[in-house]
Amino acid sequence: MDAGRARAYEASMTILKIARMGHPVLTQVARPVADPTAPEIRRLAEDMIETMIDANGAGLAAPQVHIPLRLVVFQAPGDRSDPGLAEDERFDHTAPLTILANPVIEVLSEEREAGWEGCLSVPGLRGLVDRSAHIRYSGIDLTGKPVTRVARGFHARVVQHECDHLDGVLYPQRMADLTQLIFESEARHHMRQAG
Repeated sequence: MDAGRARAYEASMTILKIARMGHPVLTQVARPVADPTAPEIRRLAEDMIETMIDANGAGLAAPQVHIPLRLVVFQAPGDRSDPGLAEDERFDHTAPLTILANPVIEVLSEEREAGWEGCLSVPGLRGLVDRSAHIRYSGIDLTGKPVTRVARGFHARVVQHECDHLDGVLYPQRMADLTQLIFESEARHHMRQAG
């Protein structure tokens, strides 16, 4: 690619194709990111953010866009509204837009919480998933600096969900009861009745 085309390519972000459940890229363990500061990693992260926002997602892992690398983007902004979600499943303000290479999760307590999850790679469905309620996660940002945060609630859920993708795990594999895997329209109805 010549320099002019490369600059034009870098100037525009791209909506990437999202792999769906059943695609082999979603079942493999992703490779570590060798250099989180590399321009191609920055470009991938920018495209992942654009794709996540376009798809109305809370997070996205590189394997979901057919790139088997240990890179995730996620956020939990407080302004997202979904009337079908229970209050504790709505986005909270504790997770700013984050790009993390080679993330690691440490469970900080035995406390667990069940919550409804969706996934851009499993469109149209929701499942009730039990996850650790209190974690610490760490990784490297795109400047090469270490990032370490403690998370609870939805923030912790999003991080665990996205990091599962790096190990070839989709949320239905974490479900104890597959009768709780339902269509989004039924999940909204179910949660309204429960609330």
